[in-house]
Amino acid sequence: MRKVLSVYRYSIQNAIMPRFHQTVPIDDYVLDVLMRDIVGHDQQPAAFLVYLYLSGRAARQRWRPVNASLRMLAEETGLSKSAVQSALATLHFRQLVKTSRAHSTAVPTHRVLRHWRSNKVRRRLADC
Repeated sequence: MRKVLSVYRYSIQNAIMPRFHQTVPIDDYVLDVLMRDIVGHDQQPAAFLVYLYLSGRAARQRWRPVNASLRMLAEETGLSKSAVQSALATLHFRQLVKTSRAHSTAVPTHRVLRHWRSNKVRRRLADC
């Protein structure tokens, strides 16, 4: 038996869409190579999702490190804390994210690494 959805609740006229003020560019490498490698080869779609989230936050902060605990990452991505922990382990192994903390109980700082970008591009971006 199929459930009938309310037309009023799901109509386009009544939908409230969030308005975002800033778009975040995604490198072709992320979509063409990383997605296939992490989701297909490693079978870790959570790792790809966490990487996308961290890279989006980092891009909005001019590529500064992102302060986020496992709990914060889990809430923002909709994943469980254990899935985020496993995802971060995969990202560390692939050298896509480097995590550090000031002390053992501090909120971790995650630096998004983009090793596919050339030094020339890095210098040009630093000059901006």
